[in-house]
Amino acid sequence: MSDGAGFPLATTSWDKAEYAAIDRVVQSGMFSMGPEVAKFEAMFAKAMGANHAVMVNSGSSANLIMVAALRYHKTRNLPEGSEVIVPAVSWSTTYYPLHQYGLRIKFVDIDPDTMNFDLDALADAIGPETRAIMAVNLLGNPNDFDRINAIIGDRDILLFEDNCESLGATLKGRQAGTFGIAGSYSSFFSHHIATMEGGLVVTDDEELYHIMLSLRSHGWTRHLPKVNHVTGEKSDDPFEESFKFVLPGYNLRPLEMSGAIGQEQIAKLPVIVSERRKNAESFRALMQGYPQIRIQRETGESSWFGFAMVVRPDAGFTRADLIAAFGRHGIECRPVVTGNFAKNEVVTRYMDHVIHGELRHADEIDARGLFIGNHHYPLDDKWPLLRAALDEVTA
Repeated sequence: MSDGAGFPLATTSWDKAEYAAIDRVVQSGMFSMGPEVAKFEAMFAKAMGANHAVMVNSGSSANLIMVAALRYHKTRNLPEGSEVIVPAVSWSTTYYPLHQYGLRIKFVDIDPDTMNFDLDALADAIGPETRAIMAVNLLGNPNDFDRINAIIGDRDILLFEDNCESLGATLKGRQAGTFGIAGSYSSFFSHHIATMEGGLVVTDDEELYHIMLSLRSHGWTRHLPKVNHVTGEKSDDPFEESFKFVLPGYNLRPLEMSGAIGQEQIAKLPVIVSERRKNAESFRALMQGYPQIRIQRETGESSWFGFAMVVRPDAGFTRADLIAAFGRHGIECRPVVTGNFAKNEVVTRYMDHVIHGELRHADEIDARGLFIGNHHYPLDDKWPLLRAALDEVTA
């Protein structure tokens, strides 16, 4: 239900089921990663239509472990120096793992309407050094993967997805995050489902799955199946395997509490997405009355993380005017993710990167874009606030 106050960016989707799950873990006395996480992983993989899911402690860690695993895959790997094409608009930890694994980042502009890859620019950006494409499904909106796969054709180019903002989005009935060799998700508070902190990677590639199981926990063998793609076959001696390290890993393990909460949240996902899509219909109908503002165009069936707006150059008001009006009416807003990430000092100072062509649409989003929240409940009492703010700036 609505919180009754203002138009917030995010609200909790928990009820007594999540609190009961927390209590179940508390009563068990086991708090580190265990059977609750394993059960959630199985439920999540099934919900996404994937063979495997690995839960970690954040969506950022999901991107990290996904990129790391691609370094160690025997056949489908990303050696240091490989070129990876990315859209210029995404979150910081889309890009950081690529830098941290010595990959060369090629920034490509976005489509001004879908806010995902500009597909013509993507096609033009692929060169002889291109080894991978990291697609980002922005604000709930899937990319056009039919076109992306046609662009790749028979070339030896890996496709993987940052789907942290787009859980539950589909394209022709297939879940976003499952179109490449792997896809990442976030279950942070403000996302579609919330496990306090958390993230996941799904894949159908068993070798990649086994690599991630090891990387997630110190690079050891303990959580690998007896016969696996990392070591071949494990010893039957649990003492010998308890502290045996085979990959340069991390500790990215989630808590049991997050796994238990996740089981309740993933069961609610169909309703959460359905309500968000209903709200999107109302939002799109409302925004038809304000042609001074461009909104995101849906590809497939978006799960509508939030509602993006871009103030047109001839609108007669600025983004700053709109932000101020939203503030007066209690409407929380944020930039469209990071805007043009390539402009940041961290990129220019530290990252091996190249910019393909002009990033004019990313710059436009950066200068004139913002987004407001969407929720898992009807927003009938929020639309008047939005309308009043928009009327104020367009009067």
